[in-house]
Amino acid sequence: MIDAALLPLQRAMMQPPAEALAARGIRADQVTVAGFALGLLAIPALAFHAYWLALALILINRIADGLDGAIARIKGPTDRGAFLDIALDFLFYALIPVGFALADPARNALAATILIAAFVGTGSSFLAFASIAAKRGMSTDAYPTKGIYYLGGLTEGAETILFFSAICLFPQAFPILADLFAAACFVTTVTRWLMGWRAFS
Repeated sequence: MIDAALLPLQRAMMQPPAEALAARGIRADQVTVAGFALGLLAIPALAFHAYWLALALILINRIADGLDGAIARIKGPTDRGAFLDIALDFLFYALIPVGFALADPARNALAATILIAAFVGTGSSFLAFASIAAKRGMSTDAYPTKGIYYLGGLTEGAETILFFSAICLFPQAFPILADLFAAACFVTTVTRWLMGWRAFS
């Protein structure tokens, strides 16, 4: 919902470290993979109730997600980089609820399952729209540098980061917070279905 408004600030913050990494020969794909690998460590951290460590690893993953795009803009974006970035992002999002389910199966498993289903809805509607938009040669002014058509919604990247931060800071509230965010994700999914229905009719 607010990603487009935050984009100029994000670019300004990421540009200096991206230039430094690019100057040292670091490629965007390397940052993408490294960020994903570090983010995966949040899963065992959550399972063992190391919530502050998990939050730090999640934030590192999200910083890497911003850095890889900034490096790609410096060195030149590639289709492979865009594919890798979005594929690993959606998997990472779905794995965080698994960590909470492992931490307390009796309390968290149902809410984690509902949340993962909601993430499937937002991810599939996002990618389905992007694939048809690419076929039709469509583009968006809100996200001109994205590797694929970036369809917004109620729950975008910024909202997901805030949600992940909240459940790490207040893990006992995971079931209710997860259900609330899942409901917001379902709203996003339905609005994207409607946008696709209208745009491709």
